[in-house]
Amino acid sequence: MLQNVLLEREIYATEEHQMMRKMIQDFIKHDIIDYMDAWEQKGMVPRDLWKRAGALGLLCMDMPVIYGGSALDFSFNALFIEELAKEGISGPGFSLHSDIVAPYLLKYGSEAQKQQYLPLMAAGELITAICMTEPDCGSDLRAIKTTAVDKGDHYLVNGQKTFITNGHLCDLCVVAVKTHPGTEREGVSLLLINSDSEGFEKGPLLNKIGLKAQDTCELFFDHVKVPKDNLLGEEGSGFKIMMRELARERLTVALNAVGGAEGAIEKTLAYTSTRTAFKQPIAGFQNTQFKLAECAAQLQVHQTFIDRCTRLLSDNKLSAESASMAKYSATEMHSKVVDECLQLFGGYGYIWDYPIARMYANNRVARIYAGTNEIMKLLIARGLFKDLFLHMKTSKN
Repeated sequence: MLQNVLLEREIYATEEHQMMRKMIQDFIKHDIIDYMDAWEQKGMVPRDLWKRAGALGLLCMDMPVIYGGSALDFSFNALFIEELAKEGISGPGFSLHSDIVAPYLLKYGSEAQKQQYLPLMAAGELITAICMTEPDCGSDLRAIKTTAVDKGDHYLVNGQKTFITNGHLCDLCVVAVKTHPGTEREGVSLLLINSDSEGFEKGPLLNKIGLKAQDTCELFFDHVKVPKDNLLGEEGSGFKIMMRELARERLTVALNAVGGAEGAIEKTLAYTSTRTAFKQPIAGFQNTQFKLAECAAQLQVHQTFIDRCTRLLSDNKLSAESASMAKYSATEMHSKVVDECLQLFGGYGYIWDYPIARMYANNRVARIYAGTNEIMKLLIARGLFKDLFLHMKTSKN
């Protein structure tokens, strides 16, 4: 419906993209929509859904064929993110698995690690998570307290991580740890830890405002023995790796936002065209028309910018500042659009049975995770005043 108003998005205009869109929509229709209520009550999706996505080739799509991927460019991953968001699908943490963990392994993993894990990830037979946030440490990753003490041929890991997407289902985690605790240069490193390791414990599912089908929980590490071969990248390079890869993570959040906003507008157009008040459709009132016109305009502007960022990422040219702009601006837009759309649903907008209610609850966290929007503004400002900050730092030294 919105395609009659918005410009066609060239990034998804190829025949391959259209075929992929149809497959994704069929997957959502036949394998997801009718099961959402049950998954929300259970707090997670079944593992079979991951295997189904893997069998369709929807996981790790931009990974090389030798590691089980399809060697597609990132725009196909982006399309999958948006199509799920349009329908308010929040349960399966596919994007974190394919767009965050998989690139960590591909770029920084050893050949043995890549061959061991990536094909299983692409098939949906091995589910992954990334563990950065801790109870006393959110956006400040340098402040993590989880430690990995060198014991010769292995590390001994102790600590706790929280708000972990795919936490309950995960088989493998990328865990941020300090490998030299108590020293001047404590050194943040990344370890691959299997969830069946002795001393690895999964906490109960967290009772969240939204994302109720997403298995978010805390993870605990009590003297977990991790082989040295499970080090991802070089020891002490974890912080640099995480900073490098956060641009992609933030773009995935922005993609989810534009997809979610488009879905909210489409559902509101349909509802206001059939729901009547004062003997006419709600869409007949000028206020309704103006509100949805404002929403559509904001969506179009953000789609254009996000498409540019998607191309830049595909070419390995997306800057941290642009990714921060995308994440900050798109999630703010998404929140405003969903709020306006819910208002047009009236009382029914507050009922969980209506997708707009789920969208309202689910999207709020997007302004918090992957770095809060306040942090995004700080990063953007640093880019704008880079020369000034460099001069100030030099002057202090």
